Amino acid sequence: MDYEKLPEPGEGLRLHLNENTGGCSPAVIEALRAITASQVSFYPDYGAATAACAELLGVDPAWIALTNGLDEGIWAAANSCLRVGDTLGEAIISEPAFDMYAACVNAVGGRLVAVPPCADLVFPLERVLAAITPRTRLVFLCSPNNPTGLAIANDDLEAVALALPAGALLFLDEAYADFARGSFLARVADFPNVVVGRTFAKAYGLAALRAGCVVGRPEAIDIVRRTIPPYSLNVCALEGMRAAIVDRGHHRWYCAQVAESRELIYESCGRLGLEWWPSEANFVLVRVGARARPLVQALARRGVFIRDRTTEPGCDGCVRITAGVVQHTRVCLSAVEEVLCEAQ
Repeated sequence: MDYEKLPEPGEGLRLHLNENTGGCSPAVIEALRAITASQVSFYPDYGAATAACAELLGVDPAWIALTNGLDEGIWAAANSCLRVGDTLGEAIISEPAFDMYAACVNAVGGRLVAVPPCADLVFPLERVLAAITPRTRLVFLCSPNNPTGLAIANDDLEAVALALPAGALLFLDEAYADFARGSFLARVADFPNVVVGRTFAKAYGLAALRAGCVVGRPEAIDIVRRTIPPYSLNVCALEGMRAAIVDRGHHRWYCAQVAESRELIYESCGRLGLEWWPSEANFVLVRVGARARPLVQALARRGVFIRDRTTEPGCDGCVRITAGVVQHTRVCLSAVEEVLCEAQ
């Protein structure tokens, strides 16, 4: 399975990739403009950005590995865990899942074990536990999940970590944790076989700068870090990350916009009689049935882009709508209602 890199949709409202449609903090732009000629000509110093990230997440700087977007952390985990000597191990994913996990497992030659979803798309703990074998080297989980927006209970995550064989790693992708009610970070100190991935692409609006990190106890982080290049983040990403972290007000504003937009989507689904899943991310998964693909196409002609998720396991007839800036959400929902009502 390859990562599905979508073609550029053109001009319009981008609500298909869970991007921050409100843009980054103005402080980020100021920081980028302030970069000096010598900063560009020297290899970047990770120290200040690592310290800022550690303070934000409440961990020691030694517990953090900065990555070129969270994607690099995912790839590094697959490369480090699945290629041990001449042996290629197994990696477990819980469907539906972010397709980068499978793409990275396949890229390094590992064996992918895909756990099918439950009918309600709630995390299938017993199925995941049953999939773990002595050959398991890596488990990728996402909480809140992409594309469902559903969070995994911390007790379930602990159960998976405790069931892993010696030498295996649980990679917990928390790309959307800024919008969620909880996180596993407070418990990661108790588990030497768990790392948590974070990104600054979503809540902080730095998708184009490619800034992320992996967090965990040093013995776990060292496993991932050994296949991360020493200077994979450029100076723009490092300076932009620091500036974004400092501007807590901008972060709070966007997270509040997301929360309000989710409620607007739920209300619209209720009026239209559509099934939806309560999300803890900056998007909502909605089942529109056979109208999914025509809806996506009709919205695109109106300059509103949402994501067709009908091919994902358990997501037949579903679309995913980014819940970001309230004004943008209202424009999208108005178009959705117009298209669906016209089709009746």
